Amino acid sequence: MVQVAVVTDSVACLPKALVEKYDIKVVPIDVIFDGLVSRNGIGDNTAEFYKLLARAKKLPTTSAPSPGSYLEAYTQASSKAKSILCVTISSKVSATHDAAVDAREIAKEKLPGVSIEVVDSEAAAMAEGFVALAAARAAAAGGDLQEVAAAARKVASHVYLLGALDTLRYLVKSGRIPMAAAWATSLLQIKPILQIHNGEVSLVARVRTKSRAHKRLLELMKQCVDSRPVYASVVHANALQEAELLKEQVAVQFQCQELYVTEFPPVMGAHTGPGLVGLSYYCES
Repeated sequence: MVQVAVVTDSVACLPKALVEKYDIKVVPIDVIFDGLVSRNGIGDNTAEFYKLLARAKKLPTTSAPSPGSYLEAYTQASSKAKSILCVTISSKVSATHDAAVDAREIAKEKLPGVSIEVVDSEAAAMAEGFVALAAARAAAAGGDLQEVAAAARKVASHVYLLGALDTLRYLVKSGRIPMAAAWATSLLQIKPILQIHNGEVSLVARVRTKSRAHKRLLELMKQCVDSRPVYASVVHANALQEAELLKEQVAVQFQCQELYVTEFPPVMGAHTGPGLVGLSYYCES
């Protein structure tokens, strides 16, 4: 029995095999589409979601998990370990972190004797997934709560998420990134590349075509990684063929310790739109 159980949210978009291998508890973040609530990340057909999104006149909305959802996850995790490490999507882009913290306070009374720590990944998508995965591996190696939290925070400080958007239309309509409207007035048909690092969302490049966008993604990753061993994932929003091609280029150009292709979670894709292709990566040192 491990000392620490790991909890994360569905935005982390961890491959199912890794979730099962490390027994990670995943809390779903809901997407509301035409009045229907979809428990994102729990068996959803993401390709179908993006097809519907491309035709939608009204964008879906998203809803952070309630403290009750996290309390339920903590309760389930407490049957496996007396300590729990929860990794959340960046607190700067979602209220999910607050819900996890609120649930921890409730658990002090409901789950006496269980120690819970909440780590803000300051990331999203598989960038967050790598933080949760680092925690799970530290737990599997026998680490205590302090050691598992330290492993998560170390990766959180190094991980990057880059995303090349097919259009700014969805981001402007969602209003989630205030500067997006200003970008839209000047970018026209240019493909913007956004970055999330240390919780901050920034515009890092502007290109005119998808092929140039993919090339620029690799250039930006190279600037950060150089020749060091890297853990990486290609993320995509209903653009699997493009993602597979990008994965081939990443495999050739970098010394990958791990390399995945993961689907961009609908709860984020609702704001960025279909067609996004990006990279999540970090180096250990």
